[in-house]
Amino acid sequence: MRPLFFILIVFTALTLKAQNPELNKYNFGNGLTFSGKDNFKLNLRGYLQPYVDIKNYTQNLESNNLTRFRLRRLRLRLTGKAPERKLDYRFQIDLSGSSEVGDGPSSFLLDAWVRYSLTKRIKLTFGQKATPTDNRELTMGSQTLQLVERSRLTSAFSSIRDFGLYLEGSFKTDRGSFLRPAFAITNGDGLNVYGSDHGGLKVGGRIDFLPFGLFTNFGQFRQGDLVRENAPKLVIGANYSHNQGISSRRGRASGAILYLNSQREESLPNYTKYGVDFLFKLKGFSMLGEFVGSAATVPEDISQRVRNDGSVSSTFNVNGVQDIANYVKGRMMLGRAYNIQMGYIFKSLWSIDMRYTHLDADEYSFLNNGAFYNRPNYYTLGASKYLSKSYGIKIQGSITYAELNDGSNDIFGGEVSGGEWIARMITSIAF
Repeated sequence: MRPLFFILIVFTALTLKAQNPELNKYNFGNGLTFSGKDNFKLNLRGYLQPYVDIKNYTQNLESNNLTRFRLRRLRLRLTGKAPERKLDYRFQIDLSGSSEVGDGPSSFLLDAWVRYSLTKRIKLTFGQKATPTDNRELTMGSQTLQLVERSRLTSAFSSIRDFGLYLEGSFKTDRGSFLRPAFAITNGDGLNVYGSDHGGLKVGGRIDFLPFGLFTNFGQFRQGDLVRENAPKLVIGANYSHNQGISSRRGRASGAILYLNSQREESLPNYTKYGVDFLFKLKGFSMLGEFVGSAATVPEDISQRVRNDGSVSSTFNVNGVQDIANYVKGRMMLGRAYNIQMGYIFKSLWSIDMRYTHLDADEYSFLNNGAFYNRPNYYTLGASKYLSKSYGIKIQGSITYAELNDGSNDIFGGEVSGGEWIARMITSIAF
């Protein structure tokens, strides 16, 4: 990935030199746009998000609040377009060290791709980017979220970004409606795979139908209806992917979980994910609905597992019994989930938003892990104040209540019960 990073920097520098660009415009929140000959355009934008959350438990009030301050995101993005050459590209980095979803660390390089327009309706992309095989919320920009954080469905099942080939189309059909198919062949190991590639390829796609035409100002890829659509806008979609030989819980971290057969050769489970979703907007009101399910098949020749320290073990203990298949499944994100959220942005640029997320774990699944999941229901209420219509500055706060199943833990491993309360606040500042 580092050579690609260097190539993009050199390519951009040479392009700028050849085009001799001039500042074309600056829109608050949408960055600096430069233009040159042959309709060449270059956009530089970025944003930062200071963040705080406070967590407590209803039946463990003697424990201290768990408070965390951090820089949630610090993004810089460079986008270039050369229409005469039918090319466009993107390079995006994150300097915050925070993961897009969940509480783990982030990778430095997010997007690095080049896209070629085969026709006006069909485009081919090569590189690292957000995959269309994730749920709809992952197609929406982090800066445009209507609540402080993405849903727990997203953190449980999404792979976020993959490296590979992407074929995308946009076709106008009867009465102004649109059909948007996408197909992807990727490494299936998530982003920034610097080491060995494990397992096979991931193949999948998505198809979206927009019966009332396109959303205004890329509204399909932004959550709240900040532009206040004058006519109803709706997109309905379905996605599917099959990962041949997965080496992590959901296809996000290559080599995190490895298994071997009796010849010490890698033998990895297959992971299938599917889902349906929709987004509706009208005059400040928006509604997002998503369903995701997953399943796994475990090879019969698995006989050993690789520990975190690199040593090998032949023990697969499940409830005191040697059970290889269910041990493997217990380390993967298996089950189903649905998320429904809605909100309304007033003309004063205040918004009220709410969300309900339900996780339904398989009997053997990492979704039963007490520290990070094992919480079937999440209820969130939030409020936001937008200080501009271009997502230049906004302040958001939310309260989430999560129901705790038996065996749930806090981040220190202590057993907790009842409910989990999480208060969050974030500020977005863009240029």
